[in-house]
Amino acid sequence: MRPHGVLETSLYVSDLDRAVAFYERVLGLRMISPGPFPGGRGAALQVGNGPSVLLLFVAEVTKRPSELPSHGTTGEGHVAFRIEPWEIPAWRARLRECGVEIEKEFGFGKNPPSIYFRDPDRNTLELAVKTIWDLSAE
Repeated sequence: MRPHGVLETSLYVSDLDRAVAFYERVLGLRMISPGPFPGGRGAALQVGNGPSVLLLFVAEVTKRPSELPSHGTTGEGHVAFRIEPWEIPAWRARLRECGVEIEKEFGFGKNPPSIYFRDPDRNTLELAVKTIWDLSAE
């Protein structure tokens, strides 16, 4: 038995409102109800149409003692968002329109290049095609 996939992943931010606005405006993510977590702890955003969630946590708040599991950490994180190869030119244009600098493009093997850029908290974000990984069934 093994898990079916990654349900959620986390990034850590210093300004929750700024971060949520960035992910909604630039990547089109949608905050999941009921909205930001109590106490300014964080927020959950739906990625795509499936069961995939990006959690944004204010590290300083999540490090405080609580009945909830700690999600606090420091430093820059990384998340790769899956896109289709034919969407790459439109994503380049979208990032430019939003004033987001593309830091690097890098192709893994014979795959189209991944697009790397940063969020306002310097987390590395990647737009990548699924074929960069050999996900064939065992």
